[in-house]
Amino acid sequence: MTAEEIRATLTLCLMASYADGEKHDREREQIREVAQGLAGDAQVNLPGLYQDVLLRRVQLPEVLGRLASPESRQLAYEMAVCVCEADGHTSAKEDAFLAQVRQAWGLGGALTTGGFDAEAQAVADAPLQAPLQAPLQTPLDASTAPATPAPHPAAADALPTTAAQRRPGSLPPAEMDRKILQASIMNGAIELLPENLSTLAIIPLQMRLVYQIGQSYGYELDRGHIKDFLATLGVGLTSQYLEQAGRKLLSGLLGKAGKGLLGGLGRQAVSSSMSFAATYALGHVANQYYAGGRTLSTDMLKDAYQHVMQDGQQLQARYLPQMQATARQLDTAKILSMVRGG
Repeated sequence: MTAEEIRATLTLCLMASYADGEKHDREREQIREVAQGLAGDAQVNLPGLYQDVLLRRVQLPEVLGRLASPESRQLAYEMAVCVCEADGHTSAKEDAFLAQVRQAWGLGGALTTGGFDAEAQAVADAPLQAPLQAPLQTPLDASTAPATPAPHPAAADALPTTAAQRRPGSLPPAEMDRKILQASIMNGAIELLPENLSTLAIIPLQMRLVYQIGQSYGYELDRGHIKDFLATLGVGLTSQYLEQAGRKLLSGLLGKAGKGLLGGLGRQAVSSSMSFAATYALGHVANQYYAGGRTLSTDMLKDAYQHVMQDGQQLQARYLPQMQATARQLDTAKILSMVRGG
């Protein structure tokens, strides 16, 4: 894609993220931070695009007119759908926004969207109760062998809980550590893949991990509670998808299914640490929170999440070979089956 097409695609995604008009101030700030964090490409100038959208200096017909080829329109539309689905079902306003895009581009024929829309919705509706799949075991790095204990972050143990507050769990501590590590490796592997649906799948898998951790301590959590918990830690669902997909688009990887995947794995090695580290931190902080009877304050949770994120980022290189090996065994069909609990 040209720089102009990338600018138009990211502008469309930012417009989609505000289409429902109901974003919490916290989520708006996270989207702004994503724009600042991806500001390295001066030609694209994502912070400038963010300001254009926020101040309504750009209109939808103008943006759509910058994307002429069926391929660029398909990719941009898929990304917009994923942005709308990232925090759950699309709202009526988001549906109307996507309908405007389809109508303006006359989507149909060679550019059919029905299948993708349904698949994205299936990902957003992924059941919390389904099992989490373990990543592929590989001999590439002896540190990933099953017999080796999974790492445990000291920052999570620093959270204050008393023996009286601590609830018994259904998993031994070492097994919980391995469960969290396996989920982190799987999400890091998924982020290496070029498809939009793969990127979208990371969010429900993270929510499923939190659900299962809560369940292990006797809590039956619903989606609303888990979303609130993620938001407390600073994990925005829409902003997380935007950042992951934005990094792939800027690196030229997004949408290149089956085209130079091995080279793409190398280019994505750094950004895969985002999903690995975020899942690692989310799992360990959730473990301490539910084990401690949900008594920790918002500030304590956010601080612990940031510290454990740093631990996860340092571990990423150690487990990258396993993420890469797992990614080579995955495709969209396998990921959709995994998310649906198949």
